[in-house]
Amino acid sequence: MNHQDRALVVFQGKKIRRTWFNDEWWFSVVDIAGALTKSERARKYWSDLKTRLTEEGFELSAKIGQLKLMSGDGKFYQTDCVNTKNAFRIIQSIPSPKAEPFKQWLAQVGYDRIREIENPELAQQRMREIYKAKGHSDDWIEKRVRGINIRDELTDEWKKRGVQKERDYAILTAEISKATFGMTPSEYKVFKGLKRENLRDHMNDLELIFSMLGERMSTEITRKEDAQGYVEIEGAAKRGGRVAGNARKEAEKELGQAITSKENYLSEPEKKKRLGNKSKK
Repeated sequence: MNHQDRALVVFQGKKIRRTWFNDEWWFSVVDIAGALTKSERARKYWSDLKTRLTEEGFELSAKIGQLKLMSGDGKFYQTDCVNTKNAFRIIQSIPSPKAEPFKQWLAQVGYDRIREIENPELAQQRMREIYKAKGHSDDWIEKRVRGINIRDELTDEWKKRGVQKERDYAILTAEISKATFGMTPSEYKVFKGLKRENLRDHMNDLELIFSMLGERMSTEITRKEDAQGYVEIEGAAKRGGRVAGNARKEAEKELGQAITSKENYLSEPEKKKRLGNKSKK
């Protein structure tokens, strides 16, 4: 059992309620406390823990959300909830043998991240191992990792040139995608039958290539014109996406089929699908 598996074991078989909010899971803190302690009064335990965490300087008011979860009587009530990151922090504060494997995993994760900061190649290696474990081929992984690097370069340029808000990053990304594929990322996910999954993790080779082209061209135009501020950067993003979109259309003419595909890897890994497609030729 690896460290990631142990992190999940803590919650397996436990009645920890959760709800999807702001594009991430939020968990009932009372349920976490009840699952990891021997206390019969989980609410009282959480109340006492809140006081202690506040005294330690943990700004609870900014970390906890009051979200409606179903109670034992079948009705929905406002409940203290935290996202995954803050659930980790609370678990670290609970002195319980049940929480110990999770704490050990967190310590290992922290150690690994420090090593990756010192040697970025380790982060690339970890990423490749994760994608390989998910059933992706080496060829696909190389494109995906390259695409991540190109994306990071683009967002670094945006940040240096005045784009600060997360919402602006999302809008700019949507502009490139729409110009490249004729769909925003959210529309593309619907097209592929995805919900919370990462869109690019379900793209095939050609989709990844044109995604990279659109973002790379946006970076090059931004640099060439020394675009500053959101308005100029948005113009560069649209034009970069348009270059990729025109290239996509030309490729579709040559191939006689669409580049955009409804294919995803929800039920069958990419590597297996790739082999299946080769055998049909």
